[in-house]
Amino acid sequence: MTTSSPTPPKQKLKITILTVGSRGDVQPYCALSIGLKRAGHQVTVAANENFEPFVRQFDLEFVAIAGNMQKFLQSKRGQRLIAGEKLRLEDEEEMLRQQMQSAWVACQGAEVIIYTPLANWGYHIAEKLGVPCFMASVVPLTPTGTFPFLRFARPTKNPLKKIINYTSYFIAELLYWQKYRKLINSFRTETLKLPPLPFLGSRFRRKTPANVSRIPVLYGFSSHVIPRPRDWSARVYVTGFWFIDRADEYENEAPDELWDFLGFKQAPLCFGFGSMTMPNPEYLTYYIVEALKKTHQGGIILSGWGNVGRIVNPKDSRRVFVIPDVPHDWLLPQVKAMVHHGGAGTTAAVLRAGIPSIVVPFVADQPVWGQKLAQLRVSPAPIPYKEVSEDTLAAAIEAVLGDEVMQRKAQELGEKIRGEDGVANAVEAFHRHLGLIG
Repeated sequence: MTTSSPTPPKQKLKITILTVGSRGDVQPYCALSIGLKRAGHQVTVAANENFEPFVRQFDLEFVAIAGNMQKFLQSKRGQRLIAGEKLRLEDEEEMLRQQMQSAWVACQGAEVIIYTPLANWGYHIAEKLGVPCFMASVVPLTPTGTFPFLRFARPTKNPLKKIINYTSYFIAELLYWQKYRKLINSFRTETLKLPPLPFLGSRFRRKTPANVSRIPVLYGFSSHVIPRPRDWSARVYVTGFWFIDRADEYENEAPDELWDFLGFKQAPLCFGFGSMTMPNPEYLTYYIVEALKKTHQGGIILSGWGNVGRIVNPKDSRRVFVIPDVPHDWLLPQVKAMVHHGGAGTTAAVLRAGIPSIVVPFVADQPVWGQKLAQLRVSPAPIPYKEVSEDTLAAAIEAVLGDEVMQRKAQELGEKIRGEDGVANAVEAFHRHLGLIG
């Protein structure tokens, strides 16, 4: 789809976007940054240090925030975190302290700050600098009665449940604040020279500075997937997914071996688990290969940060092709379905391609995306990572390939999503909220 040209703004701004986490936590905000830069703004992406090459390839300014997320997630501690174990609070606090300090440096000179949920300390930095700020997210976090906190696959119309749902957001916010209150208040008083926030958090301030009192929210997901709740205010913008189009440039870079594999007999499936890591990726590789044998299918494995597929028996090379990474917008329209972890970015790419999913969630919001896709009838029920086997994978593959209704629904939803321009919509909302366009 051709990206539409947004209305030119009256003023060019210096914008810093704060984002930390995995590749899926960074890429959508790079897409937003590209859109803002095209509109004439000077955009700096402040992200974990390992993302510098990734960010700079899009001709965006980059400033490092402490921590190499790839190195961390590939470590034993990172793998335990993905497996559901809790880190020691001291470890978390030290990482957070370093990130806040480096983010403060990154925001010097910014005229607008856009921060993501994992970088929500952007609120305090914006307050100190006295500049406008936006929160940007690819999952819904604004309080609503429609569904509970991080349970957007469970909408309700029951009045009592709506009250419980709405309350869940404030409970989650309070629990987070109490966990990190001392650390964040220390950052405010010692680094930012701001007064500490009250015991119950920012909502209970006697007087909130105007620039952080009613923060607008940009949501990078489609209302065709998560309908906009009616109880959200006008400053909450659901814009559509944020994509980076790379298919055209990759067309000339794709290795001949990949072209050959895609042209062999029948379209394959795709397997990719993004930034998810595991102690023994060879087990998952084995399950994938055996499930493909059982279903008489071929598969492309995107090895990602978890190094899935690194040990494939040479005799299976006609059935399985392993490659570190391929742009989703180039590859996914050429495969039958994708088996993935249910990260927000990968989920969006699969939906846009108009193909069914098989979701193998590991952690965080991934199980909810798995439930949401099943609810939309574009995926069978998710298979939690700990329940993956050659049999569960094979059964899901057969279910997807044998379900014409699921395939049709995926195609129809893909057409709707391709008809949206989430980045252009987000840029337009950004300009309109700041009064930069008429």
